[in-house]
Amino acid sequence: MDKNKIRNYQIVSAIFACILGTLLHFIYEWCGESQSVAWFSAINESVWEHLKLLYFPMLLTTIMGYCYIGKNTPKFLCAKTLGIIISILFIIIFFYTYTGIIGKSIIFIDIASFFMAVIMGEYVAYKLIMSKIKCNKIVATVILLVILVAFIIFTYFTPHLGIFKDPVTGQYGMIKN
Repeated sequence: MDKNKIRNYQIVSAIFACILGTLLHFIYEWCGESQSVAWFSAINESVWEHLKLLYFPMLLTTIMGYCYIGKNTPKFLCAKTLGIIISILFIIIFFYTYTGIIGKSIIFIDIASFFMAVIMGEYVAYKLIMSKIKCNKIVATVILLVILVAFIIFTYFTPHLGIFKDPVTGQYGMIKN
């Protein structure tokens, strides 16, 4: 396990995830609100839809990284999975905590928290790769697939819960014109 190679990959992963996640915020609109891109890009301003901006780029770097270094790094898949989970949880907890305290969302803070979540997730993944923990690749794969399926299903069949509510329109999921 080459520590520098893994560290460098994690840095590139974080940069890539930040750039792609930012672009995914606009892809749905740029593609004429295409249903075929809705499952992996934000379709509204809800917290849930913004989690896609984090999950899909980090999933992509996990898959690419597994092909590049992960096959020879036993804890890679588990570490990246946990990094994604921590990033998602950070966004949810941070957003609801700060908006609960000040009573409103501030776009600059939301954007900064996205970047912080990506960096935190990639850092945690790196530390876990370098640690002595044991993990199960099958469990990690199942977790990533469950999250993926949830994003897809809830894009088209959106529950009426606060995390799915678009604060701009007050609606849930895709707005039907």
